[in-house]
Amino acid sequence: MESGFVSGLSGVKVAVIGLGASGVAAARLALKQEGEVYVSDLRTDAQTTARGAQLRSLGAVVDMGGHDLERVAEADLVVASPGIPPDAPVLRSLEERGKEWISEPEFAVRFYRGSLIAITGTNGKTTTSMLTAHLLETAGHRVALGGNVGGGMAPPASELALLEPVPEWYVLELSSFQLAGVDTLRPDIGVVTNLSPDHLDRYESLDAYYADKRHIFDNADEASRWVLPAGDPSVNHLAGEASGGRYYFGGTRAAGSHAFLEDGMLTLASAGQTESVLAEEALPLLGRHNRLNALTAALTARLTGVSAEELAEGLRTAKPLPHRLEPIVELNGVLWVNDSKATNVAATRSALESLERPVVLLAGGTDKGEDFSSLRGSLAGVRAVVLFGAAAERMADQLEGSAPIVMAGGQFTDVVGAARRLACPGDIALLSPACSSFDMFTDYEDRGRRFAALARGSV
Repeated sequence: MESGFVSGLSGVKVAVIGLGASGVAAARLALKQEGEVYVSDLRTDAQTTARGAQLRSLGAVVDMGGHDLERVAEADLVVASPGIPPDAPVLRSLEERGKEWISEPEFAVRFYRGSLIAITGTNGKTTTSMLTAHLLETAGHRVALGGNVGGGMAPPASELALLEPVPEWYVLELSSFQLAGVDTLRPDIGVVTNLSPDHLDRYESLDAYYADKRHIFDNADEASRWVLPAGDPSVNHLAGEASGGRYYFGGTRAAGSHAFLEDGMLTLASAGQTESVLAEEALPLLGRHNRLNALTAALTARLTGVSAEELAEGLRTAKPLPHRLEPIVELNGVLWVNDSKATNVAATRSALESLERPVVLLAGGTDKGEDFSSLRGSLAGVRAVVLFGAAAERMADQLEGSAPIVMAGGQFTDVVGAARRLACPGDIALLSPACSSFDMFTDYEDRGRRFAALARGSV
């Protein structure tokens, strides 16, 4: 990933918009590269103020409670945190002046000195990113994982640029918000896990959401390699005529896939040869869709030169990720599973279709405007759906007749209590909300932790 490499920022004015984790990381990287750094944020809460004070001590100029638009516009380079919406006044002001801005990962990769794997998609990208990094590490490579990976499980992209010794491989999970500000970023291996509607509370249309995802292909060349879902017309349309080799996961060997399930084995194919990697029952991740994530990660790692034997060892030692089909506890024959990260309909549908036991589904939260009726086909055989939160009434209207529905008002303890009464031995009590969490919780992690504590009976 040397094409966009920058050796330093001496004399370069850098403006960083936003003092979240990504903004702080970008500012620290710019300071390390001897840039003249200005950082601003509308927030003045204690945590943000403390971050600002830290950056001031390192030499940055910091404004709290507003942005100096003239100062931002005069910068040679403007870096926007992913949490800044595209219609924010500061970005609109830049657009009116004809001033471009870049995302924090775009800024970061300009200082990377190893090879880059970039992973995007609507669902499964965190699991795939962490599993890919784990497979490379198990095979003995120096790997740095970061980007959109939430919950403190990996740092922002800019922190990886400061690592010594230099990683052989950088693995970045990239959201559509981060890809919106891409300019020179060119992954050596790019991965798209899947596409489905999401973030329609931020984007004016589905096409606008997909357009930001498409930026991962902007700088493709003949050396690029792309790992894509087999037979997915949305992803094929997204990739268009982008240069580089294409490698497909899912589907079948007969249909030309390079990573697939065959006779109960996770299997890879290349140049007419097949390699059996691992029996699917030996994979320690719950759910059929995680077998697809494992195939994606295995194919990606195989393209870096990891052997089938090393892949098998890495897959055997993989651990479930928090809030992503995470088994919590089995009590009285009921397995409680935390899938709080399922903040859109496609993620919940994937969870339901991947499980092989009867389910009591806990769903609801902040309404993001999606069509919940697309869940109906996945609810066959579901014992009950317990609905909660701001979206509950609309979900009930759109799911009526597809499964028994229980409206659980009040506190989250009441929601979990309703699920406990409904679940029978052999069932899975599944929190997979299909909505974001901000009506009742700080974020999906807060929701997942609360669910786990209630499931265990520890609160």
